[in-house]
Amino acid sequence: MNAMELEARHSARNYEPLPVVLARGQGAYLWDTAGRRYIDMMSAYSAASHGHAHPRLLAALEAQARRLAVPSRAYYNDRLGPFLAELTRLTGLDAALPMNTGAEAVETAIKAARRWGYRVKGVPRDRAEIIVANGNFHGRTTTIISFSSEPDYREGFGPFTPGFRSVPFGDLAALQQAIKPETVAVLIEPIQGEAGIIVPPAGWLSGVRLLCDAHRLLMIVDEVQSGLGRTGAWFAFEHEHVRPDGVVLGKALGGGLLPVSAFVARREVMDVFTPGSHGSTFGGNPLAAAVGFEALAVIADEGLVERSRVLGDHMLARLRAIRSPVLREVRGRGLWAGAEINPRFATARRACEALLAKGVLSKETHQTVVRLAPPLVISPEDLDLAIDRFAEVILDLERKRAPLVAA
Repeated sequence: MNAMELEARHSARNYEPLPVVLARGQGAYLWDTAGRRYIDMMSAYSAASHGHAHPRLLAALEAQARRLAVPSRAYYNDRLGPFLAELTRLTGLDAALPMNTGAEAVETAIKAARRWGYRVKGVPRDRAEIIVANGNFHGRTTTIISFSSEPDYREGFGPFTPGFRSVPFGDLAALQQAIKPETVAVLIEPIQGEAGIIVPPAGWLSGVRLLCDAHRLLMIVDEVQSGLGRTGAWFAFEHEHVRPDGVVLGKALGGGLLPVSAFVARREVMDVFTPGSHGSTFGGNPLAAAVGFEALAVIADEGLVERSRVLGDHMLARLRAIRSPVLREVRGRGLWAGAEINPRFATARRACEALLAKGVLSKETHQTVVRLAPPLVISPEDLDLAIDRFAEVILDLERKRAPLVAA
């Protein structure tokens, strides 16, 4: 029985992987069990932004694992403080609460916002509301799917957690209208990733900041996918020169090696937590802190933010230069693009399978969008080669003239 058959037999069917069995990674490359090399244009949803098996991160992981890995937050450790100090320095905020996965960090932000609403703003108990955006993706925990607008994430998982109000993404007027006396926060992605790399209108983020200031609301941005250089800035909120009250980080924070996340916020927000009110056995462990600290240092030392900006501009320009009725639109910022496929010709899944056959790994979202988000360490030559292969796939689909749905 091969690896795909074994996984299919014993795994829950909550994923539908492409038909390739990966065995090794290095930099922007992945290899399958047959030894075939692929260019990674996925980066594990930004978790592998540093590339695979980065030598500095491996060295930090090994050195710390030999010293101390998981003693519990019942005690101080010598690696957590420097890591949290660097997070607060980079975000311009005051304090950080470390967790493991991005969804856990989002849950932390929700708890912080609610308790801040009761203890600081004075909202009546159990009445707090958080405004979110249609098309959001903040994770798949029970609370988070309660405010998802994606049916697949919700079907059969109710009853849902109350306390959320959803508005169209990028619509300031709708946001303003949704604000009530019991509203405590606005929780948004600065660019929506799972929705198809949706970039909001210019000025929207700064408008959200103004509305939050006017109504005494917390502005919380989920930068799990968009942060740490992915969009050509350390954080996507910096493109509009705003400062949120809280930031959710994850994925790339673990350097492609460990699940590491954090909620970073102003002191007034973070001070609502008291001993015992929140925690995690693994959150903030020395191993995670050492790798997270080194992950931040590598981004700075190797100029990966600027690299993402320059190569991202090049990638988006090349993708937008592809002229074909198969390609409806290209959206993105930095090394993060969503290429929307015309469903009259193919599904995005079909396009990704064709890319796989050409030695390029990507993944579809919502059946219509191919995600293109390589490790920030990718070489210009490999990036161009991957785009060449994508263009070939688009033109192949056009030449076949086999629309899946009649015009």
